[in-house]
Amino acid sequence: MRSPASDPRDRGFYMPGEWRAHACCWMAWPCRAGLWADARATQQAYARVANTIAGFEPLKMLAPAHKAAEARELLDAGIEIIEMPIDDSWTRDSGPNFLINDDGELAGACWRFNAWGGKYDPYDQDAMMGSRILRLAGAHEFVSDLVAEGGGVTVDGEGTVITTESCFLNRNRNPGWSRRDVERELCRTLGASRVLWIPGDPQDTETDGHVDGIAAFIEPGRVLLEVNPDKTDPHYAIGQINLAALAHQKDARGRRLELEFIHEGCYHPGVWNGGCSSYVNAYLANGAVVVPGYGYDRDPEAVETYQRLYPDRAVVQLQIHDIAVGGGGVHCITQQQPAA
Repeated sequence: MRSPASDPRDRGFYMPGEWRAHACCWMAWPCRAGLWADARATQQAYARVANTIAGFEPLKMLAPAHKAAEARELLDAGIEIIEMPIDDSWTRDSGPNFLINDDGELAGACWRFNAWGGKYDPYDQDAMMGSRILRLAGAHEFVSDLVAEGGGVTVDGEGTVITTESCFLNRNRNPGWSRRDVERELCRTLGASRVLWIPGDPQDTETDGHVDGIAAFIEPGRVLLEVNPDKTDPHYAIGQINLAALAHQKDARGRRLELEFIHEGCYHPGVWNGGCSSYVNAYLANGAVVVPGYGYDRDPEAVETYQRLYPDRAVVQLQIHDIAVGGGGVHCITQQQPAA
């Protein structure tokens, strides 16, 4: 059932923090022609991520009918493959924002999807992905006119949203919308009450600076922020401007945010992979953290950081170069469905 104008908060719905227990994880098989330099290598990398997550929680893989056999060949037997028309393979962005309430109900909010400001075509099937997933999950749908993507927000499950100016205020998403308009709609659709803005990443030409390549809530009151330790790195300044923006922020409950830090990958020409180099772009599975690896010297350090932050979770690092070159990481290709 779809509710175009109603407010999820009226029924107690909110988006929980990603550390909450999951019913399953949703992914989509890589299928956009011409996006990947080595399509087979990318499929294998997606399969490694999916098979790893499936060791900790159920996983559902969307695949167009002509790609289903290809997916079945590489995926573990326990993974459910669901045939569905799709344009691309980033369920974080085109999938729904799952919501829960204290009565044990599951719902979801679906924003409008325009392929990151019209950067790819076609995208009409992905624009319907969120609604289709919610129907499969048997969840109520709240719809929105906001053009946005799931990778553009991180939430604490207690009323706070962090997002970026470079993305959701970009004229390729919501021309004519004011900052306040965007804030109101984010709060309505995510069951929140406060939006914290950071500058984002104007150098990012794929997502226009999604927050999931910059920062993530670890738990209420604590945020993991990505910074670059190398002052000569072309990306160094991005971490500093976002740090300055978050340093004195308070959440929806009035707590001053406690910041933890992780070093990002390298952006020096000739070393940078040309796509995602974010270690924040990890996935919290039930009892585990799936951490991206890029072949950089900082890969082991990222594992150590997550082991310190999540001592009760298994930390698994996967090399994802053949995903990263498409512009995203582990978090970008996954979408958790909370246990309601």
